Amino acid sequence: MALERRRDAAGGGPGRQAAPAEEGGSRRPGDAAASAARGGRAGPAGDLQPLPAPHPAPPGCSAAAAPSLLLLDYDGSVLPFLGGLGGGYQRTLVLLTWIPALFIGFSQFSDSFLLDQPNFWCRGAGKGAGPAGVPGAANWTGPAASPPAPAPAPWAPPGNASRGGADAPPLPSPPDRPDNASHCDCHAWDYGIRTGLVQNVVSKWDLVCDNAWKVHIAKFSLLVGLIFGYLITGCIADWVGRRPVLLFSIIFILIFGLTVALSVNVTMFSTLRFFEGFCLAGIILTLYALRIELCPPGKRFMITMVASFVAMAGQFLMPGLAALCRDWQVLQALIICPFLLMLLYWSIFPESLRWLMATQQFESAKKLILHFTQKNCMNPESDIKGVMPELEKELSRRPKKVCIVKVVGTRNLWKNIVVLCVNSLTGYGIHHCFARSMMGHEVKVPLLENFYADYYTVASIALASCLAMCVVVRFLGRRGGLLLFMILTALASLLQLGLLNLIGKYSQHPDSELQLKLAVGMSDSVKDKFSIAFSIVGMFASHAVGSLSVFFCAEITPTVIRCGGLGLVLASAGFGMLTAPIIDLHNQKGYFLHHIIFACCTLICIICILLLPESRNQNLPENISNGEHYTRQPLLSHKKGEQPLLLTNAELKDYSGLHDAATAGDGLPENATANGMKSM
Repeated sequence: MALERRRDAAGGGPGRQAAPAEEGGSRRPGDAAASAARGGRAGPAGDLQPLPAPHPAPPGCSAAAAPSLLLLDYDGSVLPFLGGLGGGYQRTLVLLTWIPALFIGFSQFSDSFLLDQPNFWCRGAGKGAGPAGVPGAANWTGPAASPPAPAPAPWAPPGNASRGGADAPPLPSPPDRPDNASHCDCHAWDYGIRTGLVQNVVSKWDLVCDNAWKVHIAKFSLLVGLIFGYLITGCIADWVGRRPVLLFSIIFILIFGLTVALSVNVTMFSTLRFFEGFCLAGIILTLYALRIELCPPGKRFMITMVASFVAMAGQFLMPGLAALCRDWQVLQALIICPFLLMLLYWSIFPESLRWLMATQQFESAKKLILHFTQKNCMNPESDIKGVMPELEKELSRRPKKVCIVKVVGTRNLWKNIVVLCVNSLTGYGIHHCFARSMMGHEVKVPLLENFYADYYTVASIALASCLAMCVVVRFLGRRGGLLLFMILTALASLLQLGLLNLIGKYSQHPDSELQLKLAVGMSDSVKDKFSIAFSIVGMFASHAVGSLSVFFCAEITPTVIRCGGLGLVLASAGFGMLTAPIIDLHNQKGYFLHHIIFACCTLICIICILLLPESRNQNLPENISNGEHYTRQPLLSHKKGEQPLLLTNAELKDYSGLHDAATAGDGLPENATANGMKSM
């Protein structure tokens, strides 16, 4: 019996057939999960490495009550039976997850226009021709230039959703101009809005001078709503399903979003924006999970990146939409109204079949499979592997739902999620540091003094980052791509903090001949150019780090808790983005320390990324037991006949039959060792 078990482990189990790899010459996507369910060990090409012998299951996973192995292998059995993405119904569902990304892009980037701080001057003051042709320029005051903050994009990678107000630096003051305190001694203001609107939230309620802090609170409200929404709706979606959370989020975002346009004061506006962000998080999270769970292993990244490009199309179209609306209330209503189309999803969008199978809701899964076959006009005889007969045997099984808190009792899964949380926090947090360095007061670039040039510069960097991700991930995989972009982020940050400060030190204190030459050769303009170059590289790489961390989490988190894991990583990204309005609220105090802290975090993340598994061409883990075995592939494969140095209790027990195996060694395959592991 021990010998037969080893042969099954080495050969992949009876009835297994080889199939061409989908990507990069890897094995068939279904093989990893199937071998995991049988207790085999993946070869050097894969990272899914279950133990060769039975072992105690993690909390919440009862091995004795496990359903059929065929039903657990969703990517290898159920998805091919439904035709993968070849079925017309599956393609329609994927398209339905792409369309809302455009509306989500509008909502995420609306702060750049609703809360942009315009140029302002005291009404009734003497008018004169100012430096920019602005009436009353002698009494003109401009907003503090603050860079855009990274986008709360979760599903993907948009660049900056909640801008900290990428505003032009204030115009030079005349010599006799009084200080800002005297300018704030005014009862009425005139505004020069630069975003294409005639009126926005700031000009509506005069949120300038002593009331300027309310603008930052309004920016907090959307981000904090997103953070709480990711955490709460993620847990609910794992318990009641993706479809109910999506539909209720659509209903309530229509209610709160349209009510925002009817706000009577800034307090009502900020409160309603919190709830709008909460509901928006539910839509983002469920669509991201549904999109991942519909796709076979070789198509997941491509499908996700298409959604990201659709969301960035919303970012590029937003200035034209604002110029068309002219008023902030009309703009807010126009952004929310397209979500009315998503009410049709109640009748046309089904629950995630993968989630139903993973939580053992086989009665509902059977009805949904029949619905898929009917929509795709499939022949029931195409069920070669016998999925439906196995499903009939398991109909009496009770559903088994899991909460994200079960991760606490695991050994590897919690580590992977924590590493990705830190990565997303660092990527989106340090993005603001690079943005401020490029667009702040210390860098005077005429091109960036225009609102639209500023806005489209950030959007173009985000677009270039997504295009680069497609190429890098294709060749280096998820883990290699994340490591490369994190290294670029760390280098850009350290060079900006160290090299430029060293240049400034030598230019300010030329105590020696060498320092004097450096001071003469390295002018402020050259320093600014270096700062811009490092900032662009840093924004480019940090955007990719944040986006790739979210996608990585969706792939390695089991289906039963996928939304909960995604919620944790997206909430961490929200905390990183929240640092931007916090720094702006304190007038950029502590910015340098903020940059240093995140630069140190990038170095820690580089080490931690090496602990992650590679998920390219791997089946999605369905339960916590599968996710626990999604471990890092060894850097060096074992030589032929060599045993691992560190063995578990289950592997030690398996050595009890080595002597028997030696006597029957002629019956073993040439490429299998005594403990059932394939050798190279």
